[in-house]
Amino acid sequence: MSDLALNDAQLTSEATARPDLHRKPHVSMVAVFLLFLVSGIGYAAYGIFTDTHSVGEPLALTAMLLLGVALMIALGFEFVNGFHDTANAVATVIYTHSLPPLTAVIWSGLFNFLGVLVSTGAVAYSVITLLPVDLILQVGSTAGYAMIFALLIAAIIWNLATWSMGIPNSSSHCLIGSIMGVGIANQLMAPAGQATSGVDWSQAISVGKALLFSPAVGFVLSALLLLLLKVVVPVRKLYEEPKGATPWWIRGILILTCTGVSFAHGGNDGQKGMGLIMLILIGVAPTAYALNRTMPESSTPAFVDVTGKAKSVFAAQAQGAQAGNADDARGLIGDALKTRNLNRPEVFAALAVLSDDIANGVKNYGSISRIPAAATANMRNDMYMVSDAVRLLPEAGANLNAGDGAILKQYRADLEHGTRFIPNWVKVSVAIALGLGTMVGWRRIVVTVGERIGKQHLTYAQGASAEIVAAGTILGAEFYGMPVSTTHILSSGVAGTMAANGSGLQTATIRNIVLAWILTLPAAMLIAGCLYLLFRIVV
Repeated sequence: MSDLALNDAQLTSEATARPDLHRKPHVSMVAVFLLFLVSGIGYAAYGIFTDTHSVGEPLALTAMLLLGVALMIALGFEFVNGFHDTANAVATVIYTHSLPPLTAVIWSGLFNFLGVLVSTGAVAYSVITLLPVDLILQVGSTAGYAMIFALLIAAIIWNLATWSMGIPNSSSHCLIGSIMGVGIANQLMAPAGQATSGVDWSQAISVGKALLFSPAVGFVLSALLLLLLKVVVPVRKLYEEPKGATPWWIRGILILTCTGVSFAHGGNDGQKGMGLIMLILIGVAPTAYALNRTMPESSTPAFVDVTGKAKSVFAAQAQGAQAGNADDARGLIGDALKTRNLNRPEVFAALAVLSDDIANGVKNYGSISRIPAAATANMRNDMYMVSDAVRLLPEAGANLNAGDGAILKQYRADLEHGTRFIPNWVKVSVAIALGLGTMVGWRRIVVTVGERIGKQHLTYAQGASAEIVAAGTILGAEFYGMPVSTTHILSSGVAGTMAANGSGLQTATIRNIVLAWILTLPAAMLIAGCLYLLFRIVV
């Protein structure tokens, strides 16, 4: 009899500890969801229409259809990213009973939305620099579209595959693997003897370090923070399995940490889709999107001045070498970028010629915003090539003094400002896709993070420690323009707190997470590379 009573008490305790994850949303919430979905699509269509008509470049029906398909795939990636990654942010508040599950995902979706809106765009363009330079310069070609479709579809396929098994997986890791797969396939398809760019391995290593280092940061710092909290805040309830009503101050702390992770996730992960959408827009409507036409005319004199100084730096490094006309310079720089062999006098001479051509073009038209449709694509490609060359000069072995280095740094910043911008409607569309994705399909990953990482129930302090470290790490990475994985940092943080607390780890779950972490890059590379080859053959 006593055993039966004990079992009943245990079942009651487990039922109390485990949140109700299967409560259906009210029909009004479904209606609001659909309203936001339709509004996001409508706002994107309105943005494209106004942007293209303002520069006198209305799109043909076939171009509009192609753009629509590409945008749906890009926004689909962000939608999947939402329910795959952000489930990590809400697991802690759900499993500590700080917020009901539906309230938590709506709250997280809102702050994902806001995080995207206030993001800088630095991460978006750091991801783009991984792409093969010749495909970026010809993004409107069939090869360019094959690149975009292959890497996005590959990332979606792998994300859905891991989600279906309830395995936390990094969308950032997945997308970067897809980009690398496309780069390798692009090199394999090049005709014999023709220089073709592939993966920018130096940039890939830099991004890879951030992706590899951040989970270790999440594990170690979360464990240390939990141990520190035990010393500084010796409140026993914080370190016990949640039972009964959650004190208001504990609930407030956990809601705040969930908010921070959601906001940081939106700011970092949302930008990856933005960068790819901008490539799509540049390919379909270059007049409207290839150059930053929001730059004021008052910035033109400063741009021309720094271009003249940069030309002098290039000319001094050229040591008397000549590069011919602008067309010759373009070809020489393009080939040098493909092989990364930039530290040569003839390349510096070509950079001087092309910089002079850019300055004359901007000066003759009066400003970047006045460059006509016929000259837009060439101007953007020239500015991009020179900017990328300046970025790669130090690692190519160029020996520049401090003064020359400062001039080129400012010149590169001005070139990037002229070619890198994100319209408000792109930010809003991505924000809606990511925010709405948060509210769909979150249960599988939430259960894994909340129940299957540690052998004991997640405590208040463990949830707060993991989320504080995750939010800080992601925001720091965004400041430096580095993509990181919310999934890896937060799940590693939870594991770190379990280890520090002596709660024990479920080896099967940890094995699956680590296996997915190891396999994501090669799997995404293989899927994307095969899709790219297929699309290039078929189209």
